[in-house]
Amino acid sequence: MKKRTMLSTASAIGAISLTAGYFLKDKSNRERFKQGVRKVPGKLGMQSNDETFEDAGAPDQSNNKDIAQFENAKMVSEGSQFGVQYYNEYKNDNEIENQQN
Repeated sequence: MKKRTMLSTASAIGAISLTAGYFLKDKSNRERFKQGVRKVPGKLGMQSNDETFEDAGAPDQSNNKDIAQFENAKMVSEGSQFGVQYYNEYKNDNEIENQQN
């Protein structure tokens, strides 16, 4: 790379970092930024991790009708129990932890 390109790239990164640092130093700005970042998956049409995990437990009963969910349901109908078994073990472990607390 040319020195000029590297210098301008480094300057831009530095300026962005300083601006972000200045903006995020206030707690209210940090909270607004966190809330905005949490909303991004919904705006992009993505599912949350909780919804994806719940869909894995019963793939044929999901309201989500995308290709990946269809393939997962197809594998389970063919006899694959990996996703369902993992889901059941995870749920049982969480129930035991909740009862102990």
